Amino acid sequence: MTIYNAKIKTMAGLDIEDGYVEFHDGKITAIGIKPAPASAITENDINAEGKTLVPGFIDAHCHLGAFENGLGFEGTDANEISDPATPHLRAVDMINPRDFAFTEAAKAGVTCAVTGVGSANPMGGELLAMKTSGSSRIDELIVKSPLAIKMALGENPKTCYSERDETPKTRMATAAVIREQLYKAKRYMEALDKYSSKYEGNSDTATGDDAGDLPEYDIKNEALLPLLRGEIKAHFHCHRADDIFTALRVAREADVLITLEHCTEGHLIADYLAKENVPIAVGPTLGHPSKVELKNKTFETPGILARAGCAVSIITDSPVIPQQYLALCAALAIKSGMDKYEALRAITINPALHIGAAGRIGSLEPGKDADVILATGDIFALETEVQTVLINGAKIS
Repeated sequence: MTIYNAKIKTMAGLDIEDGYVEFHDGKITAIGIKPAPASAITENDINAEGKTLVPGFIDAHCHLGAFENGLGFEGTDANEISDPATPHLRAVDMINPRDFAFTEAAKAGVTCAVTGVGSANPMGGELLAMKTSGSSRIDELIVKSPLAIKMALGENPKTCYSERDETPKTRMATAAVIREQLYKAKRYMEALDKYSSKYEGNSDTATGDDAGDLPEYDIKNEALLPLLRGEIKAHFHCHRADDIFTALRVAREADVLITLEHCTEGHLIADYLAKENVPIAVGPTLGHPSKVELKNKTFETPGILARAGCAVSIITDSPVIPQQYLALCAALAIKSGMDKYEALRAITINPALHIGAAGRIGSLEPGKDADVILATGDIFALETEVQTVLINGAKIS
């Protein structure tokens, strides 16, 4: 397939006023600065004259398939509020790809989403990145799993466990729960590494008393090994400035990589965050502040952070904001002072970089997944319509 005569925003440092993109076997195979030659055009190709072609949108933080739209308890699987530390829970085991919110997201051009557990527990479980269309089986939609371990600070864990009259009831206890599990996992990892080094990875040589050197299997600690080894990140739910600093402090102490999720008061400490060089996902910003820690919520936040030099993604936290309004959230950030190109980066290449999947998604380049949006005009204009969406080269709309 070829889409030709398009205004192309590649998000790879090049905008093409009149060009074409070719796709084959779910991948981008070529991008041309001039219109495709007439001899190369077939009846299956698309004449995009007057239209805009951009990479598929990426929502770096949501709960798609975990809080099923239109359902209550029966479709809610995001929070296991029975233990404040549950890093071993896996998003892949709770997502229902038949949730109609998948279709809504895909038709609006959200081609990839990071989804997973909620923020009731200080340490909630594994997140994953997935395509929003292509299969009714979640295993076939996965882009990356595990992607990260979800951790949460602030009001949510405090509220959930205060209602149960259990720890953590304070911000101090929330941070302590996270530290305790990280340090337990670190000791577990050190014991495993010591055992592996001693027997060069051959457990058959361990007999008698020596076998005791191998620590007893612990599923929570096992789940944290990729984080402690730098293979994945911790995604920290944090709204208030003091909670943001706590996330950075805990990460530094445990020597783990993190992203800051929500970062509602990030604009108040933008100078500090610019020095930290940590990916930031801002949102959900549309709607009224629903709790005290959101009192400083504003669409100015992503623009202020971007101008300070931070790498910013804009998120929906769906179902808090319906996922089909991701581009609208970016447009409102533009209205509040964010540069338009930075706003487009915030829903394409930036989230791809944040989740470690920029080799596959986030920009239009040969070799990357054929996830694209063809729109009738400026992607941020209210009157613009999404005409065609491709996910892995398959036509969604």
